[in-house]
Amino acid sequence: MNFQLSEEQLAVQQAARDFAQSELLPGVIERDAEQKFPAEQVKKMGELGFMGMMVDPKYNGGGMDTISYVLAMEEISKIDASASVCMSVNNSLVCWGLEKYGTEEQKEKYLKPLAAGKIIGAFCLSEPEAGSDATSQRTSAEDKGDYYLLNGTKNWITNGNSASVYIVIAQTDVAKRHKGINALIVEKGMPGFVVGKKEDKMGIRGSDTHSLMFTDVKVPKANRIGEDGFGFTFAMSTLNGGRIGIAAQALGIASGAYELALKYSKERKAFGHYLSEHQAIQFKLADMATKIDAARLLVWQAAYLKDQGKNFVKAAAQAKLYASQIVQEVTTDAVQIHGGYGYVKEFHVERLMRDAKITQIYEGTSEIQKMVISRELLR
Repeated sequence: MNFQLSEEQLAVQQAARDFAQSELLPGVIERDAEQKFPAEQVKKMGELGFMGMMVDPKYNGGGMDTISYVLAMEEISKIDASASVCMSVNNSLVCWGLEKYGTEEQKEKYLKPLAAGKIIGAFCLSEPEAGSDATSQRTSAEDKGDYYLLNGTKNWITNGNSASVYIVIAQTDVAKRHKGINALIVEKGMPGFVVGKKEDKMGIRGSDTHSLMFTDVKVPKANRIGEDGFGFTFAMSTLNGGRIGIAAQALGIASGAYELALKYSKERKAFGHYLSEHQAIQFKLADMATKIDAARLLVWQAAYLKDQGKNFVKAAAQAKLYASQIVQEVTTDAVQIHGGYGYVKEFHVERLMRDAKITQIYEGTSEIQKMVISRELLR
């Protein structure tokens, strides 16, 4: 078993680290406070190839492996989780699904600009009454022959206002339940499509999270992904890969908080000694580092299995479950090590602590991950 990263993977990691430090760190506190979407920074991420990393180069992607993707996600998430979730959605939930299941026409029209970072995508599954229970879609896509008539509301949509392309999961045949659901590509600006209010969130406040409303939106049949009734399978398959990205995000937030705490412990004195010389702090740092390393191995394992074309469903769920759990603990300890300074925005760790919580909720709650894991174990 080889844990050595390749030269290309190390280069990707370093490029993401340099970008995060030079482009994302300046102004990250202000963007959080003002709930400002990092539009300029995301544009640069696209120019550097971070928005379509795993897409085939013939569709303007980077042609990279999943390991490279999670390495970049970790580095970006150390500094700005609002930017990294935009990156995760575009890579994992939009580009991946289009490349794997889309038609050549869909790939030419939508995947190419998405992978190049010229436009941003959004994945629309959650509804006011259909979060974890994804089979209970109230959004309807009525078959009208050569088009679908789309009606309904989607909630908590990342990139909700900044996206140009939306993959919308909707119910066409209620009698067929999950087998009557379709995935449709909707363009911003289609008549009847309205972007609702921006959510005022606890964390990832720079992320562009909105509700979306569809009223008699005509979506061409050519914009359906896969065969009729394939939508639910498409959504679940896409989310399996998306969990790896969110696990990497949680890992990055934890790593960022740990690095700040470690640095602070070597600079701050208490009772005549640096904090790092106190055993109580040393033990906290030891626990933090161990949890992060364990989470990283789970994330890498899931990414490796995906790259090998093997079943990664359980591994992805385990990685997300564990990484999203330890990031709560690590960020809390980072604030504690900083003491009173950890409670103010200037030292960054309070923001990382707020950003951490969402990783236990979106792209499948921790409870859903346990369901997935147990189902795979008992299969």
